[in-house]
Amino acid sequence: MGSIEATTKKPRAVCFPMPFQGHVIPFLKLAKLLHHRGFHITFVNSKFNHRRLLESPGPAALDGSPDFRFASIPDGLPPSNDTDATQEPFALCASSQQNFLGPFRELLAKLNDSSSSGVPPVSCLITDGVLTCTLTAAEELGIPSVVFWTLPTCGFLGYKKYPQLIENGLIPLKGVSMETGSFHVWV
Repeated sequence: MGSIEATTKKPRAVCFPMPFQGHVIPFLKLAKLLHHRGFHITFVNSKFNHRRLLESPGPAALDGSPDFRFASIPDGLPPSNDTDATQEPFALCASSQQNFLGPFRELLAKLNDSSSSGVPPVSCLITDGVLTCTLTAAEELGIPSVVFWTLPTCGFLGYKKYPQLIENGLIPLKGVSMETGSFHVWV
């Protein structure tokens, strides 16, 4: 029935969201849609979120789907024994930018080696709009990439209009120190 040749002709997407629930859930939905359209999927997560995902009933929905796989990389933050805890958002943002590139590049290179996995090489990386380091890894390995924004429209417009807000003097906020750590801007 399903020959190895037919299996390796299917496209393979690697999906990597920012490790926050508001990013992971839309990415999982997109990955499942692509899987139903015939893609091999590798869903990459931080080790912290991967552990939480495995403890939930969610992955069981994909049992029996050998062409939908999960992978994880370290997030660079100290481990937590509390499985119900969330990670501090600003620390995770900073850590992801500092610590994801090396491990993700290694994982992507390994995934792209179809001789060791029996699945096709990576056709495309679908990455989060705030994980720019993943674009660097994909470019270095010659893998096409697509940015998937999980932001609502108002958030997208904030990014789009950011230069205009600066030009009009609306940001940075007057009287708020950007150096004390009391106010964070991630753009």
